[in-house]
Amino acid sequence: MGPTGQQLEIEHGDARATVTSVGASLRAFAVAGVPYLETFGEEDTPPLGAGGVLVPWPNRVAGGTWPYAGVTEQLEVTEPARGNAIHGLVRREEWTVVEHAGADVTLEVEIAGRQGWPFPFRTAITYTVGDDGLTVTHTVRNLGDEEMPFGVGTHPYPRPGGIDVDDCELRLAGATVLPVDPETLVPTGKPVPVDGTDLDFRVGAPLRGVELDTAFGGCLPAGDGLVHHTVTREGRGVEVWAEPVFGWVQVFTTGDFPGKDGRAVAVEPMTCPPDALNSGTDLIVLAPGQTWTGRWGIRPLHG
Repeated sequence: MGPTGQQLEIEHGDARATVTSVGASLRAFAVAGVPYLETFGEEDTPPLGAGGVLVPWPNRVAGGTWPYAGVTEQLEVTEPARGNAIHGLVRREEWTVVEHAGADVTLEVEIAGRQGWPFPFRTAITYTVGDDGLTVTHTVRNLGDEEMPFGVGTHPYPRPGGIDVDDCELRLAGATVLPVDPETLVPTGKPVPVDGTDLDFRVGAPLRGVELDTAFGGCLPAGDGLVHHTVTREGRGVEVWAEPVFGWVQVFTTGDFPGKDGRAVAVEPMTCPPDALNSGTDLIVLAPGQTWTGRWGIRPLHG
């Protein structure tokens, strides 16, 4: 097996997805042969965080340090160029396949505790393909005897079918943006409104020429109770939806996605912002033995 382990395929009708056992990463999603996710080879390490499951924190922890119970915890610095701990503890773990049949696959992994993370926990993820696209369900269970603060994120690069990203509009539910240091990419202050700025994507704006590595907050649900982000041209393209607990979204544009002719855009639902272990903003707190569940998904849009 390559660096991503088993390649677990699921399908429903003409919808197909591939999930890897290392990291439980979402490697591919297509409908009728049309890709709605930027992909990578099964012999490749996931590029630029693609498909990653970000537990027990998404994005960055400044310096890898954070306070808990009067102690300064020191996480492993996994982004040495910027001196941060990034994207949690489970991206490179071999997950156990719990169930794999037809349209569904469920994987789980247990972390007994790590440097700078004194809490044992189990997290599971279920990918399901159906008539309305792909649904992803996360669970996190606190296996310890203390309350556990945490966040959950994910790192898909949605692809608007056969349309070039730069010919699309980006529409986000985010009403605020989090200012960050340009060198370390860790927050420097509180969220600020996007009103009247070039970061207001609530009604949609062209992606061409836009460079983002930006955390948007204040993502409010629509009338259906879900948060919606889209990459479309004339109504055709792809949507990333999420339950309201995913009140943040990181958006990252790149021209360097391997094997991609043109740019790619990551639209990353998060339950909390970067460096939430220090700010405390929107952290979820689980009591001993308690389990949390949250969902998001990818939906093709046909205009």
